[in-house]
Amino acid sequence: MAQSDTVVRILDTAEALFAEKGFAETSLRTITSRAKVNLAAVNYHFGSKKALIQAVFARYLDPFCEAFNTELAVLENKQQTIPLEELLAVMARTTLNVPATKGSLSVFMRLLGLAYTQAQGHMRRYLQENYGQTFLRFTHLLKLSSADLPDAERFWRLHFILGAVVFTMSSLDALRDIALNDYDEKTRIADLVARLLPVVTAAMQAPVPVQPEKIKSLVVSC
Repeated sequence: MAQSDTVVRILDTAEALFAEKGFAETSLRTITSRAKVNLAAVNYHFGSKKALIQAVFARYLDPFCEAFNTELAVLENKQQTIPLEELLAVMARTTLNVPATKGSLSVFMRLLGLAYTQAQGHMRRYLQENYGQTFLRFTHLLKLSSADLPDAERFWRLHFILGAVVFTMSSLDALRDIALNDYDEKTRIADLVARLLPVVTAAMQAPVPVQPEKIKSLVVSC
């Protein structure tokens, strides 16, 4: 069912303000003022600021997870280890295919970064309860495609990759301007993803580094 103009306006405004100022620093009063609605409208449609934050995430994560679960089912039905490059490419393609307005993917990536650093307990629970199963399906396939990595190493590399993707996509406009001004290159999102995929794939496939304790013992022995 299509959302009303008021709901869309509230979501658009809240999304932009959360990305700009953070969750805690953005008040409902600021959102209603910018969206030109009264507080009663926010309470009627969402009930609380907490529910509004969740609705902002759901607008992207619901269609993403629906499409990604379909893609993951196809990969799982192959009953074979999926090459890492293919698995990451499927995730990238699904992300780009989520319906979004111009610039909104970049804004959502900023929100995703904030979810790691600013999200309160309710937000972590919400993400886990509603989208955790999709993440588990993906990480299971990721584990099979990178079986030589220790679990802890895979955890860190996955979050290094997430950090690189979030920074790149959330800074998209600035990076494209730099590429245009410094290198006379016009960059489409598809071009950027094509460049990013081999980098993150190589990050997952890099040799496991020597642990600091081992480095220290080697230095002492010398």
